[in-house]
Amino acid sequence: MGFKVAVAGATGNVGREMLNILAERQFPADEVVALASPRSLGTEVSFGDSAVKCKALEHYDFSGTDICLMSAGGTVSKEWAPKIAAQGCVVIDNSSAWRYDLNVPLIVPEVNADAVAGFSARNIIANPNCSTAQLVVVLKPLHDRATIRRIVVATYQSVSGAGKEAMDELFAQTRAVYVSDPMEPKKFPKRIAFNLIPEIDVFLEDGSTKEEWKMMAETKKILDPAIKLTATCVRVPVFIGHSEAVNIEFVHPISAGEARAILREAPGCLVIDKREPGGSITPHEAAGEDATYVSRIREDPTVENGLSLWCVADNLRKGAALNAVQIAEVLVNRKLITPKRKAA
Repeated sequence: MGFKVAVAGATGNVGREMLNILAERQFPADEVVALASPRSLGTEVSFGDSAVKCKALEHYDFSGTDICLMSAGGTVSKEWAPKIAAQGCVVIDNSSAWRYDLNVPLIVPEVNADAVAGFSARNIIANPNCSTAQLVVVLKPLHDRATIRRIVVATYQSVSGAGKEAMDELFAQTRAVYVSDPMEPKKFPKRIAFNLIPEIDVFLEDGSTKEEWKMMAETKKILDPAIKLTATCVRVPVFIGHSEAVNIEFVHPISAGEARAILREAPGCLVIDKREPGGSITPHEAAGEDATYVSRIREDPTVENGLSLWCVADNLRKGAALNAVQIAEVLVNRKLITPKRKAA
């Protein structure tokens, strides 16, 4: 007997990727249901070699569904996640709506899988921000070895993190540059083609953005509340793949060679670190891949026990859809949930 799984937000970038990954990883589901807003009712989305038609989220009965992977945005999640959870369906939510709730575990399976047991408080599990997910996969094994004191990170985040409209805007603006057409930014505050925008999400009172605050708050919740983190988050003209330049200060000594060896053995990490032209990973190469890639591992001589490194991951996969499916796999593999019934 397999599970019945619903994917809410199935027509979006992350929702479609969730369906792809469920099929790729042969998740033990007897039935997979695609859910979206009423305007997408009947729209076909791919699931493996087949297609499924979207049903309307607001009219769907979750009482016979075991897991709902949600990527429908924070507003929808705030309203619907508790309703879905109350019907006995575990919600794994990709929005920021539940990440900071003390009764909702925030999970990256390679980092804090044991915390998933706390899902029973609300029947909701939160997926972290895409930039946080790949970061903590790299930080966890290093923290275990040398204890992280402080992190300074600059992100280079692809437009897919802002949705399909953002990807369309980059494409349209890039074309406009070559044919000398006028361009008017819509999704972004400034032109994104052949440009960088050093702000993601809204500004807070201290001058940081909410995206930067998320990285700090989520790293503390997932990894260690004692860690200090400051971030500068930048949107770049890349379609898929977030990159991060990370500077880490440790309590205990750790060499670049030791860090490299640790990360080579760490779950979810792949080290590509040749000190030669082209010897580092780029977002183009990471697109479509599951791993978080690490390059440019080197000692920082300006602080005691410091390292610098570069990490890259597909933000639609490890940053969102893959991580959500991995959480569902933890629930199944640890027998924390069992199928309600044989799916029709």
